[in-house]
Amino acid sequence: MNNDKKCAGCGVLLQDQNILQEGYTTSLDNDICQRCFRMKNYGEYQVVVKSNDEYLNILKEVGKTGDLVLYVTDLLNLEQNIEEIRNYISNKMILVLNKKDVLPKSVKETKLINYLESKNIHFEEVVVISVNKNYNIDYLLSKIQEYQTSNNVYVVGHTNAGKSSLINKLIKNYSENDTQELTMSPLPSTTLNTISIEINKLLTLIDTPGLIDTGSVLNHVDEKLVKKISPKKEIKPRTYQLRKNQSIIIEDILRIDYVEGEKNSFTLFISNDLKVKRLLNIINNNELKDKAKVTYNVKYDEDLVINGLGFIKIVNKGVIDVYIDNGIDTFTRKSLI
Repeated sequence: MNNDKKCAGCGVLLQDQNILQEGYTTSLDNDICQRCFRMKNYGEYQVVVKSNDEYLNILKEVGKTGDLVLYVTDLLNLEQNIEEIRNYISNKMILVLNKKDVLPKSVKETKLINYLESKNIHFEEVVVISVNKNYNIDYLLSKIQEYQTSNNVYVVGHTNAGKSSLINKLIKNYSENDTQELTMSPLPSTTLNTISIEINKLLTLIDTPGLIDTGSVLNHVDEKLVKKISPKKEIKPRTYQLRKNQSIIIEDILRIDYVEGEKNSFTLFISNDLKVKRLLNIINNNELKDKAKVTYNVKYDEDLVINGLGFIKIVNKGVIDVYIDNGIDTFTRKSLI
């Protein structure tokens, strides 16, 4: 029997024929697939491998609509090129900086907005929010209403940026039909297809699959470590004073050797759940040195960004060696905070 019913959690087409294929459900009367059911009720995650080509094709289709787009990004893991999305979508777009709650309360949103606007970005608005704390959601809705060109508003972004969480919050806050809920997970590839949610007669949100950032640490560690990497509450920055030939090691993910420079301050903006240790003498210590090495000449007040993990603020100039798995992206930037 032909079926065009989609999973209300991830958007994939439901089917009851093959348990090994995506969209499987025990009955087509169900609203969600078995994968979403087990994620929601048992915290189990089944990996579904999708290529970015599929996702990019969806973005290109969004670009043909002329509808307003919300581009949701994670403040702890801002993309190196935040305007890359413009390669696929030229629509009116609001940049939504999510997860304000995980940054220290002392960080003011005006500072974050000014930081981005200084880069000459091209968005209609930049809005800082926290879905978890319900912060600025009313303000975001007012901006959506100001810029929307039709009832449809698309929500795009990388995996784990909080797109589905934001939509669920908007459903809860503003929709009379608050029974639908998108599947949420800290792991990549939770949403598999577009999902339309009518908030009211004037606003329908369309969730899209998250772009998979192959350079993110989240795609290179196991499920247990993914859950530790994703902060659940406000980060307590950890500062280490390092001298030449001293080092910081984060779990078994990353090693940073301070190889040249005066005494320096390294402040870690990463999940509180991650273990960190300092090596007082790196000579003859080869821990994690089997990983790929990248050398950076750090300038004054720069961040070392580890894609998917967070960032490290470095106060003074110096030379560092970064040891990390091949395929995980790192880069330096002017300090965000």
